[in-house]
Amino acid sequence: MGGIVTKKILKQGVELVLTAQRVIYIPSIDALVLSDMHVGKSGHFQKYGIPIAKNVLLNDLRRLQNCIEHFFPKKVIVVGDLFHANYNSDLETFRQWLQHFSTLEFVLVRGNHDRLPNSLYQKLNLIVFNERWQLRDLEFVHDTENHQFEEQKITFSGHIHPGVFLKGKGRQRIKLPCFVETNNEIILPAFSEFTGLNTKFERENAKYFAFTKDRIIEL
Repeated sequence: MGGIVTKKILKQGVELVLTAQRVIYIPSIDALVLSDMHVGKSGHFQKYGIPIAKNVLLNDLRRLQNCIEHFFPKKVIVVGDLFHANYNSDLETFRQWLQHFSTLEFVLVRGNHDRLPNSLYQKLNLIVFNERWQLRDLEFVHDTENHQFEEQKITFSGHIHPGVFLKGKGRQRIKLPCFVETNNEIILPAFSEFTGLNTKFERENAKYFAFTKDRIIEL
């Protein structure tokens, strides 16, 4: 896998490193942040006879490993929907993958799909928060629909799977995932590539950071 494509932004005095690998690195807390990994989604489809390649999850894990080996963080924070469904073969693959990173803290702020029994979270050695987690002036939640934002705090969320359409010459159009920045919020793209994109999502006075595999574009 190639190098990590990054774009640094400064938000309320906090440096954030956006990546084309669908994660954010926050140097001040030495953490990677991602959302909507949906481990188990391909296994869920396979269980019901829908042919989905096994390498969907493996490619996602390889991309995350590349980010871990690039930034060497102390924490990996998932703002919801780390998992997709009930226990299946994908979760066993994920469990084995996690064993390579036993010194890392993996923090999960539960999303609407994270419905596994607590015993499984413990087996995977995850630190789990049900609705939100606050660390210094940073808040981590899955869905901000009913969230009360606080001034001077940056909220990181997912759930939306944001994307944008870019128009080229003629009738060329391309759909890309993106990060969304508002006054006090960063919405992350879905980490898993096996997800749809919500190109109809809009926030007032927002900045959009769309990306390809080798470039990040501010819109």
